[in-house]
Amino acid sequence: MGDEDHLGDMDFKVTGTREGICGVQMDIKVDGLKMETMREALEQARKGRLFILDAMYACIPAARQEVKPHAPRMEKLFIDKEFIGAVIGPQGKVIQEIQRETATTINIEEVGNFGEVSVFSPAKEGLEKAVAWIKGIVSVPEVGSVYESKVKSVMPYGAFVEFLPGKQGLLHISEVSWKRLETMDGVLKEGDTVKVKLIGVDQKTGKFKLSRKVLMPKPEGRPLNQTQDSQE
Repeated sequence: MGDEDHLGDMDFKVTGTREGICGVQMDIKVDGLKMETMREALEQARKGRLFILDAMYACIPAARQEVKPHAPRMEKLFIDKEFIGAVIGPQGKVIQEIQRETATTINIEEVGNFGEVSVFSPAKEGLEKAVAWIKGIVSVPEVGSVYESKVKSVMPYGAFVEFLPGKQGLLHISEVSWKRLETMDGVLKEGDTVKVKLIGVDQKTGKFKLSRKVLMPKPEGRPLNQTQDSQE
């Protein structure tokens, strides 16, 4: 308070744990202090700090593993410098879309050979969505990995699906199901979510080959490597 600050010779704040002091802040209006006065002040602060800590631990013995879902939060990611442009996008379109769709604020700073990405969000859901989005952009697809993908377009010979942000591959009609399919009609449609496995990458074109049937139970008596010969 103003009167207290005006009339007092000093204010002395001490913060810390049970083990010791973490920080001290003092404003003083006199020429100096006796060591005895400093010792008394620090001892008084220690007793007060332990009293407060005892009350806190009686209420909750340990910090919660996670804050409440609607509590503001921040997460920091470090990505290779070469991916900074991909996260930002042409004229900032990608990062603006991420922020708009997830209600987050994202800052990117180049530090050495890395990009330091800070994601700020007023709630847990938006933060997780934004972080997953960014990780998807910088992820390198691995053969054998399973992805949750979205159907972007359906063709007579299969469907093109986005299995990572900005990365699409062909789910050939022969890899949709163990059952022989003559057409894609009624099987998949644009916007469907489908789990696929990356089974290969074309060495010449770099195109991704995906399969859904390898994640489905194999019919008895059918070899694992059997394909629909007429469709291959």
